[in-house]
Amino acid sequence: MEKLRVVELFAGVGGFRLGLEGWKGKSASSNYKKKLDSNYQVVWSNQWEPSSKREGKLQEANSVYHLRWPDTDGSVHFPEDISKKVAPEMTSKEVSENIPDHDLLVGGFPCQDYSVAGVNTKGLEGKKGVLWWNIHKILEVKKPKYVFLENVDRLLKTPTNDRGRDFAIMLATMRDLGYTVEWRVINAADYGMPQRRRRVYILAYHSKSAIKVKDAKEWMLTNGLMASAFPIIQKGGIVEFELNQSPAEITKKFGEGKFFDAGIMKDGLVKMCSYDAGISVEEYKKYSAEYRVLRDVLIDEKDVPSSFIVDGNKPLKQPLERIFLDGFPVDERLDRKGNVVQLTTELHKWVYLKGKKAEERTSSKGVFYYKEGPMNLTDSLELPSRTIITSEGGPGASRFKHLIELQPNVYRRLVPEELERLNMFPTGHTEKGKAGEAEVKIPDAKRAFFMGNALVVGIIEKVGLELNRRVK
Repeated sequence: MEKLRVVELFAGVGGFRLGLEGWKGKSASSNYKKKLDSNYQVVWSNQWEPSSKREGKLQEANSVYHLRWPDTDGSVHFPEDISKKVAPEMTSKEVSENIPDHDLLVGGFPCQDYSVAGVNTKGLEGKKGVLWWNIHKILEVKKPKYVFLENVDRLLKTPTNDRGRDFAIMLATMRDLGYTVEWRVINAADYGMPQRRRRVYILAYHSKSAIKVKDAKEWMLTNGLMASAFPIIQKGGIVEFELNQSPAEITKKFGEGKFFDAGIMKDGLVKMCSYDAGISVEEYKKYSAEYRVLRDVLIDEKDVPSSFIVDGNKPLKQPLERIFLDGFPVDERLDRKGNVVQLTTELHKWVYLKGKKAEERTSSKGVFYYKEGPMNLTDSLELPSRTIITSEGGPGASRFKHLIELQPNVYRRLVPEELERLNMFPTGHTEKGKAGEAEVKIPDAKRAFFMGNALVVGIIEKVGLELNRRVK
């Protein structure tokens, strides 16, 4: 059987590719120790980070991608703005020549405002700069049989003044192009993976593909591709409605509200429900054979660089003071005199930022008190980790960075290799890149940024295996 040809958009450091092709023929779920039965070949990929330094010239993710997957006759990486190859205003001929034929389009695309700006003689016109319309153009011109996309789960309920509108626009555009679409919000930790990371995964099947959905409800709950890869137990009733408006009409007003965590749209009919993960203990272990909780991913302590250690007794060069609301309770580890909280050690900064607070601040309207609830100072080693975010890197104290305690009053941040393992990447995957012909070392903070942007590779692998099984 010929391999399924894949185009990978918004590739980052290659999470989709690792999940579909594996790494050196091995699977993420086995921590790259066992063979992956892959039937995929990435024929074209793209990555571009417009916010990189020096006007976009410092493209670290592209350097990692180039090092890990050098261009070949059968696979080319395009390290520039996708709009140079495909954009809504381009002709179908231009796009067809720029993007190779493929069976599966994948990508972790940005969450934006997907409003329709209008309809012109060339067809649907989206708001300028919104990358969904670049994807839409490829679907319109190349008509890949399958589509597999990832996004933050808030996509299903944006914008706040018209819940669900943005996702409804996406569904309507795919409906009009002949696709049946299913989606699932998956928390990787619910299926045995080492990070609590909720993302929405979207699968679409063209009417001319080998996959035919006969009963939408059964497909969503029991026998569909997502249901087979990630079994669920329905929670509450099934909500359904006809998505019969045009994308332009939905832009003006949607009105159905947010989309639920599991759903399917076939011929414009939407069915959706809430769910709980439905797997046994034995199945749970199969999703990630080696790494399932935070403790599992930790490297040997002797290999942790000193820059990642937070000494609880180390004094600050300059004490910091914060004014609190009178009578507001403060963590007992902090020094307090009246309504002034004084931070005198590195640990105090971490305790303060992660703690409950009502801090005095000043705006143009006068003095107010900024309030936050408490978080645990350290992360449990016996549970899947909290979600990695893009600001995970750097030595400074933070409310959202991970902090672990392995000895009394000695704490440390997670090193890049541990963050890679939490996303089920190969250990050291982002350590180096290739700029021109030279290998370059990637800064630790940038490696953390990559993992804050990345997906959990094990999810991609599981869906890829199921899709491959269905189309053989």
